[in-house]
Amino acid sequence: MDASIGSIVLIPALAVVAPILSTLVGRVAKIPLVVFEIILGILIGPSVLGWVAKSDALDMISNFGLAFLFFMAGNEIDFATIRGRPLGRASLGWLISLIVGIGLGILLAPSPIAGVYVGIALCSTALGTLMPLLRDAGELKTPFGIAVTAVGAVGEFGPLVAIALFLSGRTPLSAALVLAGFVVITVLGIWLASRGTHDRFHRLIRATLHTSGQFAVRFVIAIIAALVGLSLALGLDMLLGAFAAGVLARVLLSGARPGDAKQIEGKLEAVAFGFVVPIFFIATGVNFDLRGLLADSRSLILLPIFVLMLLIVRGVPGMLAIPPGSTARDRTALTLFSATGLPIIVAVTNIGLEQHDITQGTASALVGAGMLSVLLFPAIALALRQRSSDGGLRPPDEEHVPIVG
Repeated sequence: MDASIGSIVLIPALAVVAPILSTLVGRVAKIPLVVFEIILGILIGPSVLGWVAKSDALDMISNFGLAFLFFMAGNEIDFATIRGRPLGRASLGWLISLIVGIGLGILLAPSPIAGVYVGIALCSTALGTLMPLLRDAGELKTPFGIAVTAVGAVGEFGPLVAIALFLSGRTPLSAALVLAGFVVITVLGIWLASRGTHDRFHRLIRATLHTSGQFAVRFVIAIIAALVGLSLALGLDMLLGAFAAGVLARVLLSGARPGDAKQIEGKLEAVAFGFVVPIFFIATGVNFDLRGLLADSRSLILLPIFVLMLLIVRGVPGMLAIPPGSTARDRTALTLFSATGLPIIVAVTNIGLEQHDITQGTASALVGAGMLSVLLFPAIALALRQRSSDGGLRPPDEEHVPIVG
C-alpha cells in the first residue's frame, strides 16, 4: 500500500478500531485506550507492515494533538480541590523525583546532558491517561483519587518547567528569566479573564453554539495557538503554552451557563479525542523504532531498567501524597499510578533526538518503558484499590468529567 494513501485511510480507521478493541478487552481487564492506539500505530508503521511512513504532515498533526492533550489536562485540573496537603506533598515528591532522576540518569547515560533528558523523562506522570480510569472507577472524588490527581498535575506541569530550565539551550539564569516572563504574561491573562462576568462574551458563545460560527471552539483553538506561539517565540517547549492555555480557557469559560458549559465541554472533547489526540498516539506508534529496539542489545537491556526506574524515581516519591490512614495496597497503587508516564517521555525524547543529545536506542527504550507503564501499572493499581479495606467496587462518578488522553 502506498504510504501516503495509508496515512489518509488507515489512521482514521484505526482511530475507530481502537475504542472497539478497548471496549472488548475492557470486559476482562481495564487497559487505557492509548495502549491500543499506540500498538495499532506500531503495527501499520515502518517497524511491522510499513503501510504508513513517517512524514512531516503526520508529525505536524501529531504535535497539534499533543498540544491539545495538554490543553485538556490544564483545562481539567481543579486546583481548588487539590490545593493544600495533596498539592504540597505532591510537589515535594516531584522535586525528589527530579533530583533522583537526573542523578541516576547521569550515572546511567553516556553523557551528562543525556542523563538530564533521562531524568526529566522519568519524573513525569501521565495524568491525562489516568483521569478517565479514575472516573470510571468512582475514584475522582475520593481522598485517594484527589492524591493521584495532585501527583499527576505536578507530574505534568513540573517536567514542562524542567524542560524550559534545562533543555532550552540557555543558561539556567537566562532560562529562568524567560520562563518568569512567560508566567507573568500568562498569570496576567488569567487575572484579566477572572475579572467581571464577560456577559457579551458568553452571549456570543451561546448564540453560536448550534451554528457554523462555533465561536467557543474557535476561541479555544486561538488561545492554544497564541500561548503555544508565545512559548515557542520565547524558546520554551510548546506544551507549556498548551497547558497554560487550558488553565486560561477554564477561567474564561467558567462564567457560562451550566447547560452551555456542558455543550462546550462536549465540543472540545470531540475535537480533542475524536480527532487530534488519537492521531498523536497512533503516530507515536508509527514513529516508534521497534526494529531498532529489538536489534540493539543495549536498548533491550535499558528497557526493563527504565521501567524499574519509573517506579523508583517517580513512583516512590509519589507516595508522599498518600492520604492519612491509607493501607499498604493504597500506597502501592499510588506508586503505580505515579509511575505511569508516556506523553512527556515522548516529548522529551523528541527534543533529545532533534538536538542529537540522546541516541535513538535510548529514546526507543524510554518510550517503550512509558508504553509498558501505561499498559501495566494502572490496571494493577485499580485491582489493588478494589481490594483495599476502604475500596471495593465503586459506581462511576456521576458528575461528567472530560476524558483526557
